[in-house]
Amino acid sequence: MSNKAYTNVKIVTDGTIIEDSVLLVSANKISAILKDYTSIPDVEIVDLQGAYLCPGFVDLQVMGAGGALFGSNPNVQALSKMEEHLIKEGVIVFLPTVSTNADNVIDEAIKSAVQYRKSGASNFFGLHIEGPFINPANRGAHPNEFIRKAKVKELENWFDKAQGEIKMLTIAPELQSLEVLNWLEKNNIVTSMGHTGANYNETRQFLSGKRKAVTHLYNGMPGLHHRNPGPIAAIFESKPFTSIVADGVHVDFAMVALAKRNLHDSLYLISDAATPCENGVYKHTERDDRYITLDEISGDEVLSGSKLTMLKAIENCVKYVDIPLAEAVNMATLYPAQVLGIANDFGSIKPGRIASFVIFNKNFEILEVVYNGISIKLQDNKI
Repeated sequence: MSNKAYTNVKIVTDGTIIEDSVLLVSANKISAILKDYTSIPDVEIVDLQGAYLCPGFVDLQVMGAGGALFGSNPNVQALSKMEEHLIKEGVIVFLPTVSTNADNVIDEAIKSAVQYRKSGASNFFGLHIEGPFINPANRGAHPNEFIRKAKVKELENWFDKAQGEIKMLTIAPELQSLEVLNWLEKNNIVTSMGHTGANYNETRQFLSGKRKAVTHLYNGMPGLHHRNPGPIAAIFESKPFTSIVADGVHVDFAMVALAKRNLHDSLYLISDAATPCENGVYKHTERDDRYITLDEISGDEVLSGSKLTMLKAIENCVKYVDIPLAEAVNMATLYPAQVLGIANDFGSIKPGRIASFVIFNKNFEILEVVYNGISIKLQDNKI
């Protein structure tokens, strides 16, 4: 873990691009950002030839990676595979997402998360549980048989077992009791509305609380209507942290642009990525640029996940939504870090922080990932 000076680099951080700069890394930490090349200490020089360098990505909703679909088949080996795969995509914080499923599957996911933490987990940051407390009318690929209303006793049981590993919970707030909503707020849990049929007023009321967010805007919720504005109008007014899947499949790029104009620095990127799976209730099959599954009731194909990486989502925002690169990077780094309250440690390139960043070229190809001061060789099988 030698000391290095990354020269001839464009540092993308906090909504700006620092041109022709030098990033000094000492051991595993960023020690300085220099503009004066004459002040570079006697360290290893790495000439990046004008490449971009940005903070490692923060993905708060990813269902599977590297052939492991943790939400359907939760175990510590699946978490390990996801870590190894995602770190090579530049993701330094991720929440594996457990979608609506049988009780024993969710319990096993919680158990696996606690066990994996004891093994010294790295970029795994905890769980995002999406459902089963959602609206069956807006369930998408979620199996109807497991959908139900939340109960405080069940939540208490989950969070006691999880020992802090549940970081985010997606629910349909219009179907939950006031007791449940008060419990979530009292316990300071990031509660995100998704797969919801909430109307305009219900949405406004829910989003007036603390630590409230929105899961994959537009997907799994009623659309805008001039006589029935629904949740989207209320989201645009309240401006909570709101995730979006910017692949052009889940959401047309024109609608990504509309969301950005209304939500500004509250809109953040998720991959919502899946991986091929033939076991469990989520049988994800690749279809060109997406994953699909068969609906359990109709038998029709249903969109069930993306094939996005976080860097591809950034590229799409730049190329198809006309979002400046520095702002698109914020949407994949700083803003999701703010959702979890970890922006003091992640989401920016600053002296004193752990040296975890992504180096990519003008074609949005990753050249190198540095994690905790260590260069990740992208062709290797392990971190």
